[in-house]
Amino acid sequence: MFFQFNYSLFSCSLTQLMADRDWRNQTVVTEFIFLGFGDLPDLKILLFLMFPVIYIATMSGNIIIIALVVADQHLHTPMYFFLGNLSCLETCYTSTILPQMLANLLTGDKTISFSGCFTQLYFFCALVATECYLLAAMSYDCYLAICKPLHYSALMNSRFCLQLAAGSWLNGCLASAIFVLFMSHLIFCGPNEIDHFYCDLIPLIKLSCSDTHLIVLLDFVLSCVFTLPPFLLTLTSYVCILTTILRIPSTTGRQKAFSTCSSHLIVVTIYYGTLMVVYMLPKRDTLSFLNKVLSLFYIVLTPLVNPLLYSLRNREVKEALSKAVSKYVAFTKTCRDS
Repeated sequence: MFFQFNYSLFSCSLTQLMADRDWRNQTVVTEFIFLGFGDLPDLKILLFLMFPVIYIATMSGNIIIIALVVADQHLHTPMYFFLGNLSCLETCYTSTILPQMLANLLTGDKTISFSGCFTQLYFFCALVATECYLLAAMSYDCYLAICKPLHYSALMNSRFCLQLAAGSWLNGCLASAIFVLFMSHLIFCGPNEIDHFYCDLIPLIKLSCSDTHLIVLLDFVLSCVFTLPPFLLTLTSYVCILTTILRIPSTTGRQKAFSTCSSHLIVVTIYYGTLMVVYMLPKRDTLSFLNKVLSLFYIVLTPLVNPLLYSLRNREVKEALSKAVSKYVAFTKTCRDS
């Protein structure tokens, strides 16, 4: 009896020891390797020449928009308040992905640490979710301006704008924190090559040795709870806006009403269009390259296009920029004369 008890205890301890050893062996992955666009020298040279220019242009354009919104009193309105938040988000968004890509292209070192990869994943997911909410807030602002013009000032007051912006950032950060916390508990025991140029969700899940059914379900639930509502709000707002515009009798009135939200509509279409195609595209190896190319659109193109759309198509922003340039020229001239 005593022998049987000791044997059982020994077997249990040995099993636990082997399990612990296997678990330790499974967590030896300390870094990941980006496969990027593969071994295409010509494409690498093209990307290396393009990305620094795109990064500088994106950062400059969005920072100028933020500075104009803060400095010019005429731009202290709900629409430009949300635009300032969007530009701030785009600078963070671009800085999360592009510097790492540039470093990989410059040095040829395509590795990223385990903690660095999950940090990038957290900020990427948080900013994607936050942008969905900010675009929804901006579409609701357009809806009130066109469909409820008499109640606009009362409904879209400063306090409500602040609540919408703060809620957008908090919801995005919360959703990402929950998801990345669960993702960090996955075990990565084998291959560490990410078939992408940044730490994206799906390629990371494919590398895990753990059972990923729960994390896939969590991803679906969080998408339904945190990203589906703002998308539906944006869609509903624009259905109401277009319906209202079509009811305006005069052509001039329709054009004026549509110009109010046309820039935002283009941004929403580019953002959601590319995002949906990328994540709804069948996950096949043959479509891997196309997936990466389309990912560049919402990672690189959208942040670059936003300042151009809102500045070139908006009279108030152009006037504010013109005033700022005039003041700067006058200031430099005064400094030279003195």
